[in-house]
Amino acid sequence: RLCHWALLKLLNHLFLSVQLHRGQLEMVRRATRTPDVPLVFLSTHKSQLDGLLLSFLLFSQGLGVPRVTVGGQVYSPRLRALLARLGGIFLPWRTEQTPSDQDEGLPGAVLAAYVEEVLRSRQPLLIFLEEPPVALRLSAPARHWLATVYRAVRDGGVPDVLLVPVGIAYDVIP
Repeated sequence: RLCHWALLKLLNHLFLSVQLHRGQLEMVRRATRTPDVPLVFLSTHKSQLDGLLLSFLLFSQGLGVPRVTVGGQVYSPRLRALLARLGGIFLPWRTEQTPSDQDEGLPGAVLAAYVEEVLRSRQPLLIFLEEPPVALRLSAPARHWLATVYRAVRDGGVPDVLLVPVGIAYDVIP
Protein backbone atom coordinates (compact mmCIF):
# COMPACT_ATOMS: atom_id res chain seq x y z
CA ARG A 1 0.00 0.00 0.00
CA LEU A 2 2.85 2.39 0.74
CA CYS A 3 4.32 1.80 -2.73
CA HIS A 4 0.95 2.54 -4.36
CA TRP A 5 0.53 5.71 -2.30
CA ALA A 6 4.03 6.89 -3.28
CA LEU A 7 3.30 6.03 -6.92
CA LEU A 8 0.08 8.09 -6.82
CA LYS A 9 2.00 11.09 -5.42
CA LEU A 10 4.65 10.74 -8.14
CA LEU A 11 2.07 10.48 -10.93
CA ASN A 12 0.16 13.48 -9.56
CA HIS A 13 3.34 15.55 -9.83
CA LEU A 14 4.09 14.41 -13.38
CA PHE A 15 0.68 14.60 -15.04
CA LEU A 16 -1.97 17.31 -15.07
CA SER A 17 -4.66 14.78 -15.98
CA VAL A 18 -5.07 11.21 -17.14
CA GLN A 19 -7.92 10.33 -19.47
CA LEU A 20 -9.14 6.81 -20.08
CA HIS A 21 -10.72 5.74 -23.36
CA ARG A 22 -14.01 4.15 -22.30
CA GLY A 23 -14.13 1.78 -25.28
CA GLN A 24 -10.62 0.49 -24.61
CA LEU A 25 -11.35 0.18 -20.90
CA GLU A 26 -14.49 -1.86 -21.58
CA MET A 27 -12.54 -4.14 -23.95
CA VAL A 28 -9.93 -4.74 -21.24
CA ARG A 29 -12.66 -5.40 -18.65
CA ARG A 30 -14.29 -7.91 -20.98
CA ALA A 31 -10.94 -9.66 -21.48
CA THR A 32 -10.41 -9.93 -17.71
CA ARG A 33 -13.72 -11.79 -17.40
CA THR A 34 -12.53 -14.59 -19.68
CA PRO A 35 -12.39 -17.58 -17.31
CA ASP A 36 -9.22 -19.59 -16.74
CA VAL A 37 -7.10 -17.73 -19.33
CA PRO A 38 -4.19 -15.54 -18.24
CA LEU A 39 -3.92 -12.10 -19.83
CA VAL A 40 -0.84 -10.84 -21.63
CA PHE A 41 -1.11 -7.11 -22.24
CA LEU A 42 0.90 -5.85 -25.23
CA SER A 43 1.76 -2.17 -25.40
CA THR A 44 3.93 0.26 -27.26
CA HIS A 45 6.58 2.02 -25.19
CA LYS A 46 6.63 5.83 -25.27
CA SER A 47 8.31 6.58 -21.94
CA GLN A 48 10.08 4.87 -19.04
CA LEU A 49 6.96 5.73 -16.99
CA ASP A 50 4.61 3.60 -19.12
CA GLY A 51 4.89 0.51 -16.92
CA LEU A 52 4.16 2.45 -13.75
CA LEU A 53 1.28 4.37 -15.31
CA LEU A 54 -0.37 1.33 -16.94
CA SER A 55 -0.01 -0.70 -13.74
CA PHE A 56 -1.57 2.07 -11.70
CA LEU A 57 -4.43 2.60 -14.16
CA LEU A 58 -5.27 -1.11 -14.28
CA PHE A 59 -5.11 -1.30 -10.47
CA SER A 60 -7.27 1.82 -10.02
CA GLN A 61 -9.93 0.30 -12.28
CA GLY A 62 -10.05 -2.91 -10.24
CA LEU A 63 -8.35 -4.97 -12.98
CA GLY A 64 -5.37 -6.15 -10.94
CA VAL A 65 -1.71 -5.24 -11.12
CA PRO A 66 0.17 -6.86 -13.99
CA ARG A 67 3.70 -8.18 -13.78
CA VAL A 68 5.65 -5.75 -15.95
CA THR A 69 8.45 -7.10 -18.12
CA VAL A 70 11.54 -4.93 -18.12
CA GLY A 71 13.95 -5.20 -21.02
CA GLY A 72 17.45 -3.96 -21.60
CA GLN A 73 17.29 -0.59 -19.85
CA VAL A 74 20.02 0.18 -17.32
CA TYR A 75 18.64 0.94 -13.87
CA SER A 76 20.32 1.81 -10.62
CA PRO A 77 20.08 -0.93 -7.96
CA ARG A 78 17.59 1.16 -5.94
CA LEU A 79 15.31 1.82 -8.89
CA ARG A 80 15.56 -1.83 -9.93
CA ALA A 81 14.53 -2.88 -6.38
CA LEU A 82 11.58 -0.45 -6.41
CA LEU A 83 10.41 -1.69 -9.81
CA ALA A 84 10.70 -5.30 -8.63
CA ARG A 85 8.51 -4.48 -5.59
CA LEU A 86 5.95 -2.95 -7.94
CA GLY A 87 5.79 -6.13 -10.04
CA GLY A 88 8.67 -5.71 -12.49
CA ILE A 89 10.30 -8.81 -13.97
CA PHE A 90 13.80 -8.34 -15.37
CA LEU A 91 15.58 -10.28 -18.06
CA PRO A 92 18.71 -11.97 -16.72
CA TRP A 93 21.73 -9.73 -17.29
CA ARG A 94 23.42 -12.03 -19.81
CA THR A 95 20.16 -12.37 -21.77
CA GLU A 96 19.87 -8.56 -21.91
CA GLN A 97 23.32 -8.36 -23.47
CA THR A 98 22.90 -11.17 -26.03
CA PRO A 99 19.26 -12.13 -26.55
CA SER A 100 19.51 -15.62 -28.00
CA ASP A 101 17.19 -18.58 -27.67
CA GLN A 102 20.19 -20.87 -27.62
CA ASP A 103 22.46 -21.30 -24.60
CA GLU A 104 20.37 -19.28 -22.15
CA GLY A 105 21.57 -21.51 -19.35
CA LEU A 106 20.22 -21.47 -15.83
CA PRO A 107 19.08 -17.79 -15.74
CA GLY A 108 16.94 -18.29 -18.85
CA ALA A 109 15.46 -21.53 -17.49
CA VAL A 110 14.60 -19.86 -14.16
CA LEU A 111 13.00 -16.93 -15.99
CA ALA A 112 10.97 -19.28 -18.22
CA ALA A 113 9.73 -21.25 -15.17
CA TYR A 114 8.84 -18.00 -13.38
CA VAL A 115 6.87 -16.61 -16.36
CA GLU A 116 5.09 -19.95 -16.73
CA GLU A 117 4.12 -19.83 -13.04
CA VAL A 118 2.89 -16.22 -13.39
CA LEU A 119 0.68 -17.29 -16.30
CA ARG A 120 -0.46 -20.51 -14.60
CA SER A 121 -1.56 -18.51 -11.53
CA ARG A 122 -3.58 -16.21 -13.84
CA GLN A 123 -1.56 -13.09 -13.02
CA PRO A 124 -1.63 -10.57 -15.87
CA LEU A 125 1.64 -9.91 -17.68
CA LEU A 126 2.54 -6.64 -19.47
CA ILE A 127 5.02 -6.80 -22.37
CA PHE A 128 6.30 -3.71 -24.16
CA LEU A 129 6.90 -4.27 -27.84
CA GLU A 130 9.78 -1.84 -28.28
CA GLU A 131 12.14 0.24 -26.20
CA PRO A 132 11.88 4.03 -26.18
CA PRO A 133 12.73 6.00 -28.28
CA VAL A 134 12.99 3.32 -31.01
CA ALA A 135 9.65 2.73 -32.68
CA LEU A 136 8.18 0.64 -35.49
CA ARG A 137 10.14 -2.53 -34.77
CA LEU A 138 10.01 -5.25 -32.19
CA SER A 139 12.83 -4.91 -29.67
CA ALA A 140 15.11 -7.80 -28.73
CA PRO A 141 13.73 -7.87 -25.13
CA ALA A 142 10.15 -7.96 -26.49
CA ARG A 143 11.05 -10.88 -28.78
CA HIS A 144 12.54 -12.68 -25.76
CA TRP A 145 9.46 -12.09 -23.57
CA LEU A 146 7.05 -13.16 -26.32
CA ALA A 147 9.13 -16.27 -27.02
CA THR A 148 8.99 -17.17 -23.31
CA VAL A 149 5.18 -16.84 -23.31
CA TYR A 150 4.95 -18.81 -26.55
CA ARG A 151 7.09 -21.66 -25.12
CA ALA A 152 4.92 -21.78 -21.98
CA VAL A 153 1.85 -22.38 -24.17
CA ARG A 154 3.62 -24.66 -26.66
CA ASP A 155 5.09 -26.88 -23.93
CA GLY A 156 1.73 -27.18 -22.13
CA GLY A 157 2.65 -25.13 -19.05
CA VAL A 158 -0.50 -23.10 -19.66
CA PRO A 159 -3.28 -24.15 -22.03
CA ASP A 160 -3.78 -20.69 -23.57
CA VAL A 161 -3.21 -16.95 -23.09
CA LEU A 162 -5.28 -13.98 -24.15
CA LEU A 163 -3.26 -11.23 -25.87
CA VAL A 164 -4.79 -7.82 -25.10
CA PRO A 165 -3.46 -4.67 -26.80
CA VAL A 166 -3.32 -1.60 -24.54
CA GLY A 167 -1.90 1.80 -25.28
CA ILE A 168 -0.85 5.10 -23.82
CA ALA A 169 -0.79 8.43 -25.60
CA TYR A 170 0.81 11.55 -24.18
CA ASP A 171 0.29 15.21 -25.08
CA VAL A 172 3.94 15.63 -24.14
CA ILE A 173 6.10 12.57 -23.47
CA PRO A 174 7.48 12.82 -19.91
